[in-house]
Amino acid sequence: MTTTRHWLPVLALALLGASGGTHGDEMARLSAGAAPPPLSIGLALGSGGATGLAHIAMLQVFDDLGVRPARITGTSIGAIIGALYAAGLDASEIRDVFDEFGGSSLDMLSGLLEADPGDKLTGLLEIELGNGGVLDSKRFMDFLRSKVEARRFSDLRIPLEVVATDYWSGKTVVLREGDLFEALAASSAVPGLFPPVQRGDQLLIDGGTSNPLPVGLLAGRYPLVVAIDVSGTREHSEDGQAGLTELLFQTFGLMQQSLITAQLEMSQPDVYIKPDISGVRLLQFNRIEGVMEESRPAAEALRNALRQALERQSP
Repeated sequence: MTTTRHWLPVLALALLGASGGTHGDEMARLSAGAAPPPLSIGLALGSGGATGLAHIAMLQVFDDLGVRPARITGTSIGAIIGALYAAGLDASEIRDVFDEFGGSSLDMLSGLLEADPGDKLTGLLEIELGNGGVLDSKRFMDFLRSKVEARRFSDLRIPLEVVATDYWSGKTVVLREGDLFEALAASSAVPGLFPPVQRGDQLLIDGGTSNPLPVGLLAGRYPLVVAIDVSGTREHSEDGQAGLTELLFQTFGLMQQSLITAQLEMSQPDVYIKPDISGVRLLQFNRIEGVMEESRPAAEALRNALRQALERQSP
């Protein structure tokens, strides 16, 4: 079941104020027959491994409606997909990137670190046992880098905030400037799987360990805040048992869901969308077709919510 929460009060005055002018200026402009300013939206894209491919379906809705987020905040896979979008790729182009990436299953731990012989991913992720992780993501980051012109945050077309966690303090670290792909590597450095990223005195790991849905970064900054939660759900097995690899992959997601629940109690977005996706493990990027299909009801819920917001803005 798709879980949606819509908090869409009448925000006409707030929406008008989003463009930076005063309320009086906006009222004068509207009375003169000018069109209202574009809807100012803050978009939070959460972490969730391969389940996060659902973000592509949500961005397709933005593309279809001709709506562009004013700012994106992202954690882990949300940061990666958000960065590609902020760099200028549209949703269909991002889909092509992951179609190319997910040639076959990368459920490598359950496969004893063996992928299919024709796996396109084996050349993008190398075994790395001496640097705090099983896999080295450098080639994957190089692959992403080859798809966009942006190299630094300042090169992006949409402002982006990337969430990581400092291993030493346990605190959330928000990256807004500097090397874009170093930030993405840090935000997606799943503990034990990918090596952490050294940044000064900080040792950065996956942002999902502290802030898996960075909606709080947008609270009070935009008149409409949209949050996409891709933490997924777990399938109940017939015998009621969970295997070793299932526990390894899914316990991290369980922790993130608990953090998200606490976050939503403190910072409620105006639109909250959670695609109902289950049975997809952390690195199963070959499951993109299924994830996109399962995301369709949530994408329609987002489409309806954005249409309502646009209608409320219309004079």
